[in-house]
Amino acid sequence: MMENSQDISAPIPPELADNKFSVHPDVLKLGLVSLLTDLSSEMIFSVFAIFFTTIAGASTALLGLVEGFADLSASALNYLSGWLADRTGKRKIFALLGYGFSTLAKIILLITSSITGLSIFRVIERLGKGFRGPPRDAWLSSVAEKADRGYSFGVHKALDKSGAIMGPLVAYGLLRWLGDGASTYRLLFWVALVPALISILVLSLVKDQPGPQHRRENMLDTWKTMSLQFKRYLVTASIFSLAYFSFSFLLLRAYSAGFVARDIVLLYALFNFSFVIAAPLIGKLGDKIGRARIIVLGYLIYLLMSIGFAFATTQWQIIVLFVIYGLFYSIDEAQSKAFITDIAPERRASAIGIYNFATGMIYLPASMIAGGLWLLNPAIAFLVAAYLALTAIVTFLILRPDRQNSGNGG
Repeated sequence: MMENSQDISAPIPPELADNKFSVHPDVLKLGLVSLLTDLSSEMIFSVFAIFFTTIAGASTALLGLVEGFADLSASALNYLSGWLADRTGKRKIFALLGYGFSTLAKIILLITSSITGLSIFRVIERLGKGFRGPPRDAWLSSVAEKADRGYSFGVHKALDKSGAIMGPLVAYGLLRWLGDGASTYRLLFWVALVPALISILVLSLVKDQPGPQHRRENMLDTWKTMSLQFKRYLVTASIFSLAYFSFSFLLLRAYSAGFVARDIVLLYALFNFSFVIAAPLIGKLGDKIGRARIIVLGYLIYLLMSIGFAFATTQWQIIVLFVIYGLFYSIDEAQSKAFITDIAPERRASAIGIYNFATGMIYLPASMIAGGLWLLNPAIAFLVAAYLALTAIVTFLILRPDRQNSGNGG
């Protein structure tokens, strides 16, 4: 892959690196913010599919629609926030706005448990996630040296998903202690608000790391300046996004295999534990062998996992597949962003925003298609996803977005 593009982030003096983890201290601070936020969000998300379909009484088709709109909303503001961060050179203020918006959205759960209210919460909460992502990831890339950037992103995501381990475990404890009635879920929503509020306080204390300003560019100008490498990768990523199905369907798949609600929460924690262990190791591997190979490996793992979910018949098979999904997600969440900052070094926030926006636009029809196929036969939904993942692999190998080309993509 391309390893010789100009890296505009300033070198990080050795004295600023954290000796224990070999990363810049701000990577750990931003990781703590993400940990607290995920602790809050995943307490809710680990039970949302079951609560939405069993307690609130919504259908799986509606769940697919809501999840699709949630992913769409998570991407709707990505390009805008990335462009604003690159235009102003500021990252912290936009990250704060995103985290704050997600926290405020959780108050909806304290007011209503109707299908409409739950749907609105799911969509609005993801808007905040989408807005904070590009400026925060550009912030991370600025404090991480290129030689260790994959590892830095991996460490951050490992901390992020550590909260996603703790959140389901807290939810499991509440459900086991108090039962799975509606009153327990309401208490769970109250508890989930606390770490979300603390995360805002922690982020407000972290010093901003401004990037270069591009004040005279509008959003169309920014797109035109993106490299051909980035645009080729966007084609591949868009095809792979068609293979996407909401994680909620994996939880429902486990439910259909005989797992009860509280055990499904443990499966969710297991998935996140797999992610936490894999993310730094995969990041180190990507730094050594090239992130392009890691991206293709992620697509291949997703392909095999989808086939596995299509034909799994026992609970132990479901458990193994959740571990494998954690491995895939550690690549998709961390290394794809590190790869983008390599091939679009001058406008990292905008590039990540465009990537998230484009793939998110595809998640909505992908989730709706998955929901419709699920009604016919869950196995069909997974096999279609496997076929699309294979198509993405072939496309990546043909387009080779890891290879440097002269000029811009125009």
